[in-house]
Amino acid sequence: MKREFLFACYQSPRGKLLRDLEIQYLKHVIDAGCKEYILQISGLNWENEFIDCSLFQNFYILDKSARGWNGSNKIQTHAFNLPIQSASIDWILLPHILEFDAHRFQTMREVERILKPEGHLIIITFNPWSLWLRTQYLWDQHLADSWHGNFISRSRLLDWLKLLNFEIKTHTEFNLDNYNTIHGRSILGKNTLFSNAYAIKAVKRRYTLTPVNKIQLNVLPLNVNIALKSNS
Repeated sequence: MKREFLFACYQSPRGKLLRDLEIQYLKHVIDAGCKEYILQISGLNWENEFIDCSLFQNFYILDKSARGWNGSNKIQTHAFNLPIQSASIDWILLPHILEFDAHRFQTMREVERILKPEGHLIIITFNPWSLWLRTQYLWDQHLADSWHGNFISRSRLLDWLKLLNFEIKTHTEFNLDNYNTIHGRSILGKNTLFSNAYAIKAVKRRYTLTPVNKIQLNVLPLNVNIALKSNS
């Protein structure tokens, strides 16, 4: 993964504002219990600003380069081959990983595998139609070699999640030009088409088929019907 472009964006004035909005969002939507297992795939280095690692002792950061806040539990491995038991994690956070992950399809399958039924998934990713993002791409083109084909539109990501049997609970857009605070489903802003980034909160569903018992019909067999008619 080549996430240097992400951290270069965060260093810009608008990127710092985006970072603050994402921290505000995560503090708002993570309502996990203290004993639940929370896995964040890909470190940011400021996890302590949206989650209390001393309170959530089962919070882990998985990052190939061991990036992440120093006071957190860390797992150093690839996201597309997780050494974690199936259906064992209550919450999974994916902050800006899919747009830089060459194995993002396999990563999503691994996420679905290790998440418990009714477990929560939170994804934050760039909006490919963002004018600010395209400006950053032109400005830092030597860091943006992962631009081509990797940034994912919201409609496409929603399709992926539905194929993996996730139910979408909320989707939020981060608009740096027009915002106030988190309110309901989105951060207030008028220009949502060109929002800088967006987030999706989803729940893993597991549907089981209930067999239908055979209906007992009170009908005489065909040969019996024929015999009755002949006797009459």
